Amino acid sequence: MKISADALLFDNDGTLVSSIESVRRCWTRWAQEYGVTEDDFARVGLHGRTAAEIVADLVPADRVPEALARIERLEVEDVPGGVVALPGTLALLESLPAEKWAVVTSATRELAEARLAEAGIRPKNLIAADDVRRGKPDPEPFLLAAERLGVDPARCVVFEDAPVGLAAGRAAGMTTVALTTTHTAQELSADAVVADLSAVSAQATDATVEITVAG
Repeated sequence: MKISADALLFDNDGTLVSSIESVRRCWTRWAQEYGVTEDDFARVGLHGRTAAEIVADLVPADRVPEALARIERLEVEDVPGGVVALPGTLALLESLPAEKWAVVTSATRELAEARLAEAGIRPKNLIAADDVRRGKPDPEPFLLAAERLGVDPARCVVFEDAPVGLAAGRAAGMTTVALTTTHTAQELSADAVVADLSAVSAQATDATVEITVAG
């Protein structure tokens, strides 16, 4: 599959990097501190959502600010040694001009920048939870990324591993490529589905990026 685009928009966790073990450690410790059970986690959606949304679903309203600050601190402190670039990530990003791509994440800017730096990635353009009022599956994060890059949303390709992120990309009118790093192909609705970014290559010209998706 070949796609011509003006910009590539990448989710972070589960798309560019893997922080799953760190996430498990931090949320398990947080849950123990706040009396949150496995059943509580099972009833709320986790992957692809902001920590603020998850915490608000799990603790009383008067405890949300302190509980949110706690999980954010735990996750930032756990970054060293807890994050690795996923297959194909570094090679693909190195082939792209900095102004042709952005990271669009549900994490806070502090956490996103820490995880990306740990994996050796320093994007010129980053849209984080702090930058939007409505997170994925709302299209706002991806639309803001397109605006910051100065491109037509219809000329953007979204790379995501989570159903909520893919839904946000579709709602933004963008082409979507799903990665089966955290969900099965059957759980993902996208224009193309790949195992990881090692199946994607790109050739940039002055005006566009020609993307090849193997599959």
